[in-house]
Amino acid sequence: MSHKYPIIAITGSSGAGTSSVTRTFENIFRREKVTAAVIEGDSFHRYDRKEMRARQAEAEKAGDKNFSHFGPDNNLFAEIEQLFASYSKSGTGKRRKYLHDPVEAAPYKQEPGTFTPWEDLPAGTDMLFYEGLHGAVVTPEVNISKHPDLLIGVVPVINLEWIQKLYRDKNVRGYSAEAVTDTILRRMPDYVHYIVPQFSHTHVNFQRVPVVDTSNPFIARDIPSADESICVIRFANPKGIDFPYLLNMIDNSWMSRANTLVVPGGKMEIAMQLIFTPYIWRMMEQRHRALGAL
Repeated sequence: MSHKYPIIAITGSSGAGTSSVTRTFENIFRREKVTAAVIEGDSFHRYDRKEMRARQAEAEKAGDKNFSHFGPDNNLFAEIEQLFASYSKSGTGKRRKYLHDPVEAAPYKQEPGTFTPWEDLPAGTDMLFYEGLHGAVVTPEVNISKHPDLLIGVVPVINLEWIQKLYRDKNVRGYSAEAVTDTILRRMPDYVHYIVPQFSHTHVNFQRVPVVDTSNPFIARDIPSADESICVIRFANPKGIDFPYLLNMIDNSWMSRANTLVVPGGKMEIAMQLIFTPYIWRMMEQRHRALGAL
């Protein structure tokens, strides 16, 4: 953690909805004139798409049915921790991009599913912003969770997470339902061991809960809308959180526990704005004081 060079990390599994949280922070950064170095978690996969498919095929031939993007063998955990440590110390580090589709790949004249070369972070940023799968991973070898100043988990209930993944991968990425289901099953051990434990280290968790029937996510035709959901917001340390203010500002919200706020699903973005804007203010004030003391 660092007052001079703070880090915000959003962590959640594939299809959890972390990208929507990222858009909210982009709006806050723009409004508050904060310059953030943005890090995409997918850029810390170990293999590009072609090599990952080849290695998966090899693993299956060898009897490994749980080869996935979620575990340590296929990700650069040490490099994520090194980036966080370097940035928190000096505001420096290395990053690259993973090019998901032809639109992202076109400006770089590369194939989709490849990485851009490593490059230095831009100079003069106010903070680092990470969004991906592993922003709070702890293993015997690394402890990524100790570096961010603000850790946020995005954790839909599991059936909703699967519906979101099935919808995205079928309609946006062109995969069959069978292929997506196979991916979900293959990832499950790594999901249990490397994704779920992160949410014990996060400072704030957002869990979207549908209020419609999602009992069989594999036949769902669409994703439950925000108005068909509630959002459960859990604070690891509720000290200093102005719950009366939040309850007053967010219609139809209530407290389910002393550290847990529940809001209508359609109010999730405004809740994030109200909760995290003061965090950004404090980070920037601390940064300015720390830099002014030099």
